[in-house]
Amino acid sequence: MKLLMFHMPSFYYKTFAKGVPEAPDIDEEREILDCVVALVQAEEGDPEKGKKVLDKLVKNIKWLAGKFGTKRAVLHFFSHLSESRADPEYARELLDSAAERLQGAGYEAHVTPFGYFCEMKLHIGGESLAKVFKEF
Repeated sequence: MKLLMFHMPSFYYKTFAKGVPEAPDIDEEREILDCVVALVQAEEGDPEKGKKVLDKLVKNIKWLAGKFGTKRAVLHFFSHLSESRADPEYARELLDSAAERLQGAGYEAHVTPFGYFCEMKLHIGGESLAKVFKEF
């Protein structure tokens, strides 16, 4: 698992083009304020690690959100952090499960449309801790 997180005063995305041909047709545009954006790369060996990957993903997002006093998170599948890639279905389920866990803990959690390239506007905070990379 590779995880690149940012605290963002504002994050905007709009679906641009399908990256996975069998993805459903979605035309979505959204702006989310004061959030942690998690760019997630599920890797080939992650399914064998079981629940540990999900636990660490959620724990890291909650940790960074806590540092900035926010209860908003955005999860985005970002297959550009490693050459190793898990099956797309596993990655989609991982993001959905993480969002469900965050929502169950009182967070507002969003998942960008899976299988899409998105246009994005990133407003990243200037603090050193506003940019965090994790590998597990």
